[in-house]
Amino acid sequence: MQPTVVAAAPEVSPARRPGLYLLRYPTTRVVPAPRAPDASGAHPSGLLTEIPSTPVGRAKRTGARAWWISAIVLAADLVAFAAALVLTSGPNIKTVALLLIILTLFQVGGLYRPRLSLSILDDGPAIMGRALAAGAGAMVLGGLEDGVAGTARLITCAAFGGFCLVTRTVAYTGIRIARRHHYLQQRALFLGAGTVAGSLAASLRDHPEYGLRPEGMLDDDPLLDDEERPVPLLGGYQDLCEVILARSVDVVIVTFGSLREPEMVPLLRTCDRLTCEIFFVPRLFEVHAVTRDTEVLWGMPLVRLRRAPFRTGAWMGKRLSDVLISGVALLLLAPLLLVCAVLTRWETGCVLFRQTRVGLDGLSFTLLKFCSLRPAADAEGNTLWNIGDDNRMGPVGRFLRRTSFDELPQLWNVLRGDMSLVGPRPERPYFVDEFSRQYPWYRARHRVPVGLTGWAQVHGLRGDTSIADRAHFDNFYIENWSMWGDIKILVRTVSQVVKAAGR
Repeated sequence: MQPTVVAAAPEVSPARRPGLYLLRYPTTRVVPAPRAPDASGAHPSGLLTEIPSTPVGRAKRTGARAWWISAIVLAADLVAFAAALVLTSGPNIKTVALLLIILTLFQVGGLYRPRLSLSILDDGPAIMGRALAAGAGAMVLGGLEDGVAGTARLITCAAFGGFCLVTRTVAYTGIRIARRHHYLQQRALFLGAGTVAGSLAASLRDHPEYGLRPEGMLDDDPLLDDEERPVPLLGGYQDLCEVILARSVDVVIVTFGSLREPEMVPLLRTCDRLTCEIFFVPRLFEVHAVTRDTEVLWGMPLVRLRRAPFRTGAWMGKRLSDVLISGVALLLLAPLLLVCAVLTRWETGCVLFRQTRVGLDGLSFTLLKFCSLRPAADAEGNTLWNIGDDNRMGPVGRFLRRTSFDELPQLWNVLRGDMSLVGPRPERPYFVDEFSRQYPWYRARHRVPVGLTGWAQVHGLRGDTSIADRAHFDNFYIENWSMWGDIKILVRTVSQVVKAAGR
């Protein structure tokens, strides 16, 4: 079966509304679906199938219950800060700044992240340490000339830390009581129907204070019989998307089942697109060390999978930086663009080369480049892999390609929202289909917008290089995205362009 691309519904497709694709969470209704291995043993996962017609908004609302917990904890901290001000000093503009410092440190430290197991004894050291760090920082920033004022802010933070331990104890107790009475609970789905899943489901059913209500299990070949399962079997792995939407699942817990680990990856990416939180039982969990990303449910460690970068608040900053940088670059590079256009027109008879490429969620867009040569036919440009050694290319075309100046018009694609400055390089539909058949993980590159440059490109993976390595590098970039990572890639790209121009 050939890979297929399902077009997104017009009302939710970010790629059909240029400039908006990163300003909100992508809600295109496409998910990867697992398939049985073919005759060669390769697993063609990554094929796209359509999510049922359940409204997208329903999937987005399922996580709202978790944020109530964060809101309650934040309210407890605000009460503690108000009590500290009453005890030590009055409110003023400097205390507002101090509060912002405290909230920032708490947020960075994960103290507002929705959690399953809440314990003031676990959080106490982090609360006091960050409260005192906020006071010390405020003392240095604002109290160098006035030692009395600086000391007062430090005392306020120390008092806040003490009051915070009390208010959070009350908040945590209230949350646990509400959960026991089946409020503030999230719906949990188990991937795998083995003994570990059965034990976890029974523990969650008997201990509602963890805030998870087990809905059921999914497995193609369940190990547990109907009588042994504490929750019903809701279908096989291919039913994941339908079950998540139909039952408004908030949390997916990956346990040991009949599906091999490489085939589990596209399923987990499905959960990311549907805004589910993902936990998994680590192998050798009996000796697994508890870390910040670990939740312990009745003695069983669960590791929280890192939230997909395109679901974080920082992702909006990526789009805003794309608009700012591409707009400024187009203005500053206008003379260079004009020279390139004139020389291209003189050598090839045309200025811009337009080509269909595959972008976010497998949707097509028109990519712009300066003409380095004119293809003999449209089919040649769509299916010819590399024109670097084409004898029809003149000196201007070779210079443009060596310096990557031929790709400068793509800044307009970035400004429009077809692309990002940094991301997986876009490819033509013909090669996307070919590479997807050969490398199951290739299509996962389209989870985020394609880029003018990328992690693979700055490592020399362009032209006649390994497609498998490119896909691995691109997917690594997506899973580990950060704004600083984008900055590093842009700096390395500029360095490579300058070196190429000097040759």
